[in-house]
Amino acid sequence: MLVKNLGGKVLWKFEQYIAKNSLIGDSTFFDAREFPWSSELEANWKTIRRELDEVLTYREKLPSFQDISKDQVVITNDEHWKTFFLYGMGYQSEPNCARCPETAKLVERIPGMTTAFFSILSPHKHIPPHRGVFKGFVRYHLGLKIPDPPNQCRIRVGQDYGQWEEGKSMFFDDTFEHEVWNDSDDFRVVLFVDFMRPLRFPAAMVNRALISTVRHSGFVQDSRKNMASWEQAFVRKKESAAEPVH
Repeated sequence: MLVKNLGGKVLWKFEQYIAKNSLIGDSTFFDAREFPWSSELEANWKTIRRELDEVLTYREKLPSFQDISKDQVVITNDEHWKTFFLYGMGYQSEPNCARCPETAKLVERIPGMTTAFFSILSPHKHIPPHRGVFKGFVRYHLGLKIPDPPNQCRIRVGQDYGQWEEGKSMFFDDTFEHEVWNDSDDFRVVLFVDFMRPLRFPAAMVNRALISTVRHSGFVQDSRKNMASWEQAFVRKKESAAEPVH
């Protein structure tokens, strides 16, 4: 729907402009040294993991990705890809940030951060080949809970493959076709972040303006409403569970 709302041809054309003006090149994966800020997240990954572990105690109550972003139903339609959003396209989930305050502080310091959430894949979940539509972002994963042996979880971006490691960063361009496997018997969890791609002037200003337009699109606003509905329902369930039985 995002492509339809904003005009697919415009975004595909813009992709070429972004690639030409990218300060980090136009590759599938990027070297973490291009993003020095990632060292702070790696240094604090165990703090993030502790907050994640608390979130995982109510994993079954978390929304699946397609519950928040309806367009995701084309790549996932079951309950095996759960999410816990802190930010979505610049909009903060205040209740979730309050539940994970240290993680929230860390992601808020990422330059150009727009989206941040825990991405939780169930055992034997496969996300089929797909691609993003907007090259103005770079995708970042911080490994938080990676099954052993690590080669049971992998990602293909274009023709290249990567594997997550706990406490280690991974950067890639999601506009290349990519797919994900969790062939293990355990859950795979990463901190999933989208941030604005470093670009030359004036491409950086154009990119920022287009992202602002996307933020106000029906696609993003619908997802925002879905997130608010989940937050309200979750709070009601917790309050109901805490009520004394007479």
